[in-house]
Amino acid sequence: MATQITESNFDAEVLNSPVPVLVDFWATWCGPCKMIAPIIDQLAVEFEGKAKVVKADVEACGNLAQRYGVRSVPTLLFIKGGQVVDTVVGATSKDNIAARLKACL
Repeated sequence: MATQITESNFDAEVLNSPVPVLVDFWATWCGPCKMIAPIIDQLAVEFEGKAKVVKADVEACGNLAQRYGVRSVPTLLFIKGGQVVDTVVGATSKDNIAARLKACL
């Protein structure tokens, strides 16, 4: 299962993570977000120990969304060493997300 993060633990969980992190910016009212939610949770299990998979609700994490220029959801950020190294906007396939996450390892 992907971990829910907040603005208060984002730096510790994401920017200071020793492993790459996939951040899923989502919203409860977003259809495409609901479509990829099971994929995000599957990847959290598959990459456990190699990468971290977290979710940030844009309603609860508005400052984070603004900081990273999230204008539509879902937006997936791939962060390594505290820096965004890849971004996907909109729903996409599990294979595409997994390949991008593997590229960060």
